[in-house]
Amino acid sequence: MRPRPAAVALAAASVACAVVLAGCSPVVSMAPAAEFANDPECAEAIVRLPDPISSYELRQTDAQGAAAWGEPTVVLLYCGVPVPEVSELPCVPVAGIFWLREEVDAGFAYTTYGRDPAVRVVVDPDAVGPGVVLDEIANAVSYTSENGRECVDLEDTVTGR
Repeated sequence: MRPRPAAVALAAASVACAVVLAGCSPVVSMAPAAEFANDPECAEAIVRLPDPISSYELRQTDAQGAAAWGEPTVVLLYCGVPVPEVSELPCVPVAGIFWLREEVDAGFAYTTYGRDPAVRVVVDPDAVGPGVVLDEIANAVSYTSENGRECVDLEDTVTGR
């Protein structure tokens, strides 16, 4: 049975519309993590990332093991960054994942502690709460292996500045 011309035209119009709409949100240019962005566990984590985080949509990136949310971008994620050693940075637990927190120009950066490969997330706290971000990505990040390290001095919150 041959498809009707109206059905073919409708399908073609739908594809064209999708292509036009996809073009509205440019690809976020990012550099992959220098260490292990191609680690299979990074791939396992990346395919499980939530869309959206809060009200910010997941965007396409041009780097392996990386993700971005929002336009303008308010959250950046890099999988395969160097695994942190013992650190004096504040450590916060969120949904079973330990995160080292540091201030950066864009807001705060959180790097997993006790995970290999490590994941680094940069959050603009003026746009979205870091606790919300870390909680929403926790399931995906849990697909990276624990390496036996845990934080011993924990902060109570991820919202402090």
